[in-house]
Amino acid sequence: MAEIKPKECWPIVYRKEYNVTFFGLENLHPFDSKKWAHIYKILKNTLGLNQSNIYVPDEITEDELLTIHSDKYLKSLKWSYVAARISEIPVVVLFPNFLVQRQYLRPIRFQVGGTRLAGKIARKEGVAINLGGGFHHCSKDRGGGFCPYADISLVVNDALQENDCKLVMIIDLDAHQGNGYERDFIGNSKVFIIDVFNKNIYPKDTYAETAISKAVKLDYFIQDYEYLTSVESALIESFVKVKPDFIIYNAGTDILKGDKLGLLSITPEGVIQRDEMVFKLAQQNNIPLVMLTSGGYHKSTANIIAASLQNLVQQGLVKPSQVE
Repeated sequence: MAEIKPKECWPIVYRKEYNVTFFGLENLHPFDSKKWAHIYKILKNTLGLNQSNIYVPDEITEDELLTIHSDKYLKSLKWSYVAARISEIPVVVLFPNFLVQRQYLRPIRFQVGGTRLAGKIARKEGVAINLGGGFHHCSKDRGGGFCPYADISLVVNDALQENDCKLVMIIDLDAHQGNGYERDFIGNSKVFIIDVFNKNIYPKDTYAETAISKAVKLDYFIQDYEYLTSVESALIESFVKVKPDFIIYNAGTDILKGDKLGLLSITPEGVIQRDEMVFKLAQQNNIPLVMLTSGGYHKSTANIIAASLQNLVQQGLVKPSQVE
């Protein structure tokens, strides 16, 4: 595990190696491949974050990945055409795999290490935020949608291996269906999945839908009131049914108005209210929660994530703690 810094530490996980650069080719994908650096820069200025008062993860190892992924799948990533399909940047197929590994897959492995570390911090401290992660389209044997590693499935398995964790809840509020981990946990009664997504867009995975405990299928361009009401109803209904021991919150911001892939119409204020709602629910029920930033393709995404995290701090839902 990465070094845990002494003194006061924010429950935030990040390192500069999260960011993807591929000789400018990353700009062919609508995803802001430096989103995580932009979030950190804002929080550095507003909250005083620095490398000594946050958690800095290590790169996830192949042995750790093999606890969730098949050996066959991991070996397939050594072919550039597989990475090109997953990254959704076709020209990547023309590059030697050592460059694909270094420029694309290695940054994602650091983010997966961050997700795993954030999960451990959350279960110990009550809450943690990975400024990256949330690769919800990847399952144990198949990647897609820019998601080459199944960090959510990995953290679910980590939690369930602890004796006092009997039920994990995934709250997936990214605009897209989280079909990757859903495929991994079909028929698993220890995983309760809430997925609120635009039913008209990728991936339209009806097989994976069978794993969802509470699905809310949205239409195009839904606005704040209807969206927040739907999310709140899904959360309340779910908590009447179950009391999870751990929550994984996939907090995609591709719900924003103007996001060309999410195709919903939520305002920045709606995103901030949504995140506050989820954190308050976890706090009121005394349930550890880890937040992952997941998808978001609007040019203002980083600013809005940072504003939401600042609001969580102002509300007392995220605060630094003393660590050894």
